[in-house]
Amino acid sequence: MTPRRLIRTGVKITRAGHADKCVTCVADTAGDMVHAVISPPRPWRRAAVAASFLAAIVLVIVLNRRGQRAGGDPALPKFHLTDVTAQVGINFVHHGPTLDPKVDNIAPLIGSLGASVSVADVNNDGWPDLYFTNSRFGYPNALYLNRGNGTFADVASAAGLADVNRPGEGVSMGAVWGDYDNDGLEDLFIYKWGYLQLFKNMGDLHFVDVTASAGLRQWMNANGAVWVDYDRDGLLDLYVAGYYRPDIDFWHLKTTRIMENSFEFATNGGKNRLFHNLGGGRFEDVTDRMGVGSTRWTLAVAAADFNGDGWPDLFLANDYGPEELYLNDHGRRFILSRVGLESDSKSGMSATLGDVLNRGRVDAFVTNISERGYLFHGNNLRLNFLPELGRFQQAAEGVVADAGWAWGAQLGDLDNDGRNELFIVNGYVSGDRERSYWYAASKIAGAYGPVFEDARAWPAIGTASLSGYERSRVLVNRGLAGWSDVASQVGVTDEYDGRAVVLVDLFNRGVLDVAIANQKQPALVYKNRVAPGNHWIAFKLTGTRSNRSAIGAEVLLVAGGTRQLEVVDGGSGFASQNDRRLHFGLGQTTRVDSAVIRWPSGTVQTVARPAADQLHVITEPSR
Repeated sequence: MTPRRLIRTGVKITRAGHADKCVTCVADTAGDMVHAVISPPRPWRRAAVAASFLAAIVLVIVLNRRGQRAGGDPALPKFHLTDVTAQVGINFVHHGPTLDPKVDNIAPLIGSLGASVSVADVNNDGWPDLYFTNSRFGYPNALYLNRGNGTFADVASAAGLADVNRPGEGVSMGAVWGDYDNDGLEDLFIYKWGYLQLFKNMGDLHFVDVTASAGLRQWMNANGAVWVDYDRDGLLDLYVAGYYRPDIDFWHLKTTRIMENSFEFATNGGKNRLFHNLGGGRFEDVTDRMGVGSTRWTLAVAAADFNGDGWPDLFLANDYGPEELYLNDHGRRFILSRVGLESDSKSGMSATLGDVLNRGRVDAFVTNISERGYLFHGNNLRLNFLPELGRFQQAAEGVVADAGWAWGAQLGDLDNDGRNELFIVNGYVSGDRERSYWYAASKIAGAYGPVFEDARAWPAIGTASLSGYERSRVLVNRGLAGWSDVASQVGVTDEYDGRAVVLVDLFNRGVLDVAIANQKQPALVYKNRVAPGNHWIAFKLTGTRSNRSAIGAEVLLVAGGTRQLEVVDGGSGFASQNDRRLHFGLGQTTRVDSAVIRWPSGTVQTVARPAADQLHVITEPSR
């Protein structure tokens, strides 16, 4: 391969709260990618940076060692999850896609995606609703409206959000909610293997397809998307993750050369797209201009301000390769940054954000594949040290690293003790329990790239399983004592092929419940019961200068000598979106010192001494 010429240029970037740092940009003349490498600090700061680095290493070592010691004898969990799916009136069953017969040999593998769940209060009645996607022609998506009495009703058909999986149009892979026109009503974006769809909420539980007029009618084979106001103009933009190439029509294949060109550093996936909200209901494709057109088989994307400069960045979990972080250069462009991710090749599936150690920092958890005897990629827990070191530090060990063939995951305080737990759903293809596809999969993985890129070259899976019948993990955060898997103790014992999971206070009780979308299987709803004694506080934010949904807003809570940070997300995990209300556990304290809100517009608002055990509805100050 001909060596590619690189051009280096120096750029000074000022970060809020930090001294100027020199960044070297490396432009690849063979493509349109720009990389940023944070240069060594000035001499007078080297001692401080070295001390920060050593502190980070010591912290990770302590976490790892104590986590290994803690795994065998966990204390009794302070919460319990009960399956109430049927009791609350949810009977949704996901159906996977049927594909062109040319790929019948591995159709169960290719068609193993599409189950998703997202949360929104679609009618502004104060009760969170659930939207589930189907992925087969003729099978409807479901919008379960929360009646406020402990039950739900599917209103998708009447609302105009059910019949979206049709020949010639494609099938749903997931959905995210956001008020793109700032009219106070949550709109719905459905990403598909097929044409994207945007539905405007007209009120009174009625939605209208505005895809064409919005300029979004594009065929993508997408498996992730996130709402993000990347230029902070108060209008929500869309970033859509293309998985398979857009020239592929899975029902009319022109070629079977549709698979990855590498199991470690694949680059032949679908191109991700960034759509800029122009206002007036119109969007513009600005992917190339902004430099975010990754083709690395992105399965999930999350947006947050990782480096503390006030601008939302994009974190990508990529299959068949390393994760990617695109740092936002003040809304002018994104820079693919070398932050300790670029050489760690795995099979990223879920991009989950949270403040893991109560440092007031956004960390990232990425699920991967673990199968003893065949493949151990292990999950990644990326502790954020960008402001100090310009990089993430890997901290996944023990039960955090080994969770089977893991898909969706969410961080949230399930026992209201002030620390985030981690809920992970697992399992790939559950077929014949006595027949495994792992040996056949290992053979094709060892073949020459042009061979396994052709789906017809793969051994037929038939009725075999591939990491099937795996249980979900529920990891309790015990601080520096590590993490413990308490799934069976708290009532989570199903072996479904989980894909998406969300945390949401479904019954407005001050505790986080769990909803799960399973591939080709029934959805699940777990009602959470927390032991008495712990307190909580929650925030529902409404933007004015910022986007109305307040997506991208951060709340830093100071209480009981600890700091917790949460971000309003426009999509999180894998094929999922959490409750937009931010929930914090307080442990046994009832005194909250302050809640500092950093709105997407840049406005900083401090709420002094907010009361515990209640939801606070806060509107952004106009100035």
